[in-house]
Amino acid sequence: MPACPPPPVRPSRLLTQNRRLRAIGVWNWTLPAWAGRLPDGRTYNTCPSAGVCRHVCYARHGAYRWPAVKARHEANLAFVLEDLLGWEQAMLAELAHPRFTGTWVRIHDAGDFFSDDYLCAWLRVCRARPETHFYCYTKEVTRFRRIVEPDPPPNFRWTYSYGGTQDALLDPNTDRVADVFPDEAAIAAAGFSSQSERDTDAVLGLSRTGIPANHIPHFQAKQGRRRFSEWQAATERERRAA
Repeated sequence: MPACPPPPVRPSRLLTQNRRLRAIGVWNWTLPAWAGRLPDGRTYNTCPSAGVCRHVCYARHGAYRWPAVKARHEANLAFVLEDLLGWEQAMLAELAHPRFTGTWVRIHDAGDFFSDDYLCAWLRVCRARPETHFYCYTKEVTRFRRIVEPDPPPNFRWTYSYGGTQDALLDPNTDRVADVFPDEAAIAAAGFSSQSERDTDAVLGLSRTGIPANHIPHFQAKQGRRRFSEWQAATERERRAA
């Protein structure tokens, strides 16, 4: 008889801190950004509503592409895909540690809520750990309209981010939104509030948040002086005209 394959190796820790979030005491959960292929050949898309953002995604550049970092993020995704209930229980167990009491967790330093089941698992986690605060940026507008907005957990906040295929559904007069601008001056000129000093300002500050573009020269050249919402709208117009 053929030998049984070894059980998958699960991440020993689910929540980590990158340099920027560590500085403000925020923990984060990360998936691989956008689309790719796992080592076993399975394909994935963790950002199904990504639009122009995928062309200049910081999480597809630099340290995120280092082999050890990439492998860690892929292991996170594999855990979710193969055993969502087991992942949920592991996340709850980790969040039971006193270090997370009163702290903030950013859901998705990269990736997004790619399925209803995955989003619902996170909502259960939030409700089960009311002593921890959770927040996210998301482009999954219709999914949040259906599942989250009718009854959100009190300790979960979100910001809809421009640059996705569902931008047209957003209303900056009623929705909390975030847009990526060429620089801080452009943020101020548009009347948005920058989250540069503290990322949680995107969900605690003014409802229109500006994010300065990453200082990656070839990404800056692609974006130009446009903000993501303008770039995405122009792309949609070109698509309709084709």
